[in-house]
Formats: sequence, C-alpha cells, structure tokens
Amino acid sequence: MADRFLLPPGLIIAAPASGSGKTTVTLGILRALRDRGTTVVPFKVGPDYIDPGFHTWAAGRDCTNLDPWAMRRELIDTLIAEESSDGVLVICEAVMGLFDGATAVEGASADLAAMTGWPVVLVVDAARQASSAAALVRGFANHRPDVHVAGVIFNRVGTPRHRRHIEEAMVAIPDVPILGFLPTNGALSVPSRYLGLVQTREIDAVEKIIAATATHIADHIHLDMLEGLAGSSGKYAKREIAPPVPPLGQRIAVAVDAAFGFTYPHVLDGWRKGGAEIIPFSPLADEAPNPTADAIYLPGGYPELYAGTIAARATVLDGLRMAATAGKTIFGECGGYMVLGRALTDADGTTHVMAGLLPVETSFAKRALQLGYREATVVSPCVLGPAGTVFRGHEFHYATMIAEDTDGRLFTLVDAFGDIQPSAGHICGSIAGSFIHLIDSLRANPAVLSIR
Repeated sequence: MADRFLLPPGLIIAAPASGSGKTTVTLGILRALRDRGTTVVPFKVGPDYIDPGFHTWAAGRDCTNLDPWAMRRELIDTLIAEESSDGVLVICEAVMGLFDGATAVEGASADLAAMTGWPVVLVVDAARQASSAAALVRGFANHRPDVHVAGVIFNRVGTPRHRRHIEEAMVAIPDVPILGFLPTNGALSVPSRYLGLVQTREIDAVEKIIAATATHIADHIHLDMLEGLAGSSGKYAKREIAPPVPPLGQRIAVAVDAAFGFTYPHVLDGWRKGGAEIIPFSPLADEAPNPTADAIYLPGGYPELYAGTIAARATVLDGLRMAATAGKTIFGECGGYMVLGRALTDADGTTHVMAGLLPVETSFAKRALQLGYREATVVSPCVLGPAGTVFRGHEFHYATMIAEDTDGRLFTLVDAFGDIQPSAGHICGSIAGSFIHLIDSLRANPAVLSIR
C-alpha cells in the first residue's frame, strides 16, 4: 500500500513567454536562498537536459524533470516524494510561457501548478513596456482559477522613471505583489547554442556566473517575501512504480561526456531501482564500454560537434562492434542513434564513419528542425518491451536523415495532437535506436492532466 507524504512548499518560476529571463532568475534564486541557509530542491518542467545541470550546480543537489504531458501522474508523485522532507523549499522552473504546453489544453507548466498547488512567481520582461506590463500580469493572474500567480518580478527594467510607471500601474493589482525589479545585466548571460544553453561541463566560469547571478538577485529581490509566498496543495499519494524505461540489462555501460550528455536522471535512477548497475564511460576519451556490461546506452548530446573525434576513437567503435557481435543490447537515442549509424556528416560537409550497427546515415550539414512530443509504440518485441508497448518522449534535433533502410522500424509515432508521424528508429537484432528521447512508459493511464 502506497504511503502518504506531505507535499513540500514550493514556487514555480514562470513567465509569459520564452526569453523573459526565467532561467537566469531561477538560478539566482536557487543560489541566493541556498546562501541564506535554505534547503532548496530544484525541479524543471518539461523535456530539458541542459537547464537542470545549471539548477543542480546552483542548488547543490540534483534537479529532476517533471513533465505533465509525458509522465504518468504516478511518476510525478513519486519524483516529488523522493525529494520531500522537512524544511525543504521547492523552486521549479517552468517551460516556455506559463500556459504553453504540448497542446493548447495539455502539458503546460500551469497544469503542474494546479496539480501541486505551488504558487507561481511570474517573471515579466519589461524592456519594451511600462504600464502595459500591469495589464499582462492581470491577465495571467486571472486566466485560470486553479493557478495562483502569487507575485511578479519585473526583469530588464531601465530607468527609475520606467520603474515608477510599472509601480503605479501595479497599484490596481494588489493581490500580486511586486517582488523586485531587475536591471539589465549583460554580464550574467550564459553561453548558448542551437539546442539551448551550453552544458555546464563546457563552461569554466559556470560558478562565477551563478554566484554573480545570486548577488544580482539578492540585491534586487525581496527574498523573505518570496519565501513567504511558497505553498502547496497538501498531501499527495506516493506510488512506487516500475522504471519509466525498462532497464537495458543488469550492468549498463552509459556514455557520459560533452558529446553524450542528454540523460534524464529519473530514467537512470529507475534502472538502479530496478536492480541495474550503471557504468559510465567517455567515448571522447576513447574509453570503450566496460566489457563486463551486458548492455550499452548511448544517450543524446552533441556528437555532430565531435564527429571527427568520435570517428577516430577506434577503441570505442570497435568496442561497440564487439558488443554487438556478442549479442549485447545496445540502445541509442538521438545523437547516440546517429553514432550507431553508418556515417555522420558534420556542419562542414565532411562525412565520418560511425559504428555501422544501424542502417542510417545522418547529416548536420543539411539541417532541418524536428521538434515536439511523441507517443511511440514499439513495433517488434525488443528490450523496451513487447510489441505494442507505448512510451511518451520528445524529439529535438537539427540533423537530417540522408539515407536509411525502411525495414526494421523500432516505433510507430503520433504527436501530442494524435496526428500520425512517420515511423521512427531501427532495430537490428540486439541493437536499437531512434531520434526520440524516451521519458516514460504508459503502463498505466496516461498522465494527461486535464484538471480544468
């Protein structure tokens, strides 16, 4: 029988739109509160691999993804429960705009706010508006009665006159207190590339940036008031569930470095709880998968930026080929799928030979954005489960398929709207992979949070 636990108090740091500065604000809040002695627990809404790395650095503890479209409610409950204890404060960064989700009615950060009762702190980019910002805040505060916008932070505020305009307009919205005004500070920007921020492992000055961001937040935000706004809906049912993705084996070699950095902690933790041992290795360092492993996982990342290096890593590629010959399970997602293919063409148009274990050739020279949630159904029995097993996941890449076999498909796909997508991935014996990043399986009812 599942136990009960008290949902910890929390806040969701959200915004009207992407680009408002909510990631920078979240990092500053996490570190500033930690510096004050508050035990902060970071969460990130949605399918994001990179931001959680910064949250982990700022908070001093692991950040976990919560996805109200791709995850079953049971999984969300369990992930929150595992971080719950007396005296913690949850700081959860939203994704996109507060009410933007997988569809117009599913999967938004607002759904998680309604489910947990965590109040929302709205980060508003005021750079190109003044009094009109108050109208925006009023609209967000009144859009859904089950979502509580508890406070607002105005970002990129210029002159004292600019601030005064906003303050006077906000007098008419007394239920949404102003927590602070943040002046523009270009020194706090984090380097980014086409899939988001540059990974923490690639930034030497990450600590300096986060410490400076915390100082900026502490100087301009009423942190006592912010902490006082935290709340929750009360008690939650914790459910012990099977791993979101079945363990690939008993001892799983997992590629981990700058080229293979896109792993979900909840997936790896699920494998450990399922009795599997995780054995990391670095292809960029020419480390072969541990020969005692009975399975190999190549996650996504940026192999297209290191294609020449990977192609020259004979120890790694030969290790993959020997594992395949021995019948070991090998599974690749997105970038890992590309490396398991025959060849990868980099941005300069140079083609590099890859492992050759799956019948695909991909290119980063011919770019085309593929982005969106996917519901993936297994076509043939494999390590992921019997035919008909359904997963939810996400696809986000610019690489294109320039050659592939049409036989041996791994998944049939629909998107979040239920529209049929081209079949995806490949399976060849014990080797499988696709561009889809798997988040959870639908062994129970889908976690579609139609709360309204």
